[in-house]
Amino acid sequence: MFGIFKKKTEVDKLQSKYKALLKEAYDLSKINRSKSDQKTFEAEEVYKQIELLNKKINLT
Repeated sequence: MFGIFKKKTEVDKLQSKYKALLKEAYDLSKINRSKSDQKTFEAEEVYKQIELLNKKINLT
């Protein structure tokens, strides 16, 4: 109940974006392989950002 007032962290936002990009890539894989590959690449870039943020958080 109190989770509705919780602000999303930067990592949470990036994870949502990552999941959305992977879903879009999967949907595109049935129609257009090159666009699917582009979305997968974008998702991997977001994943790298998530990893960097997690490393920063763990260092502090």
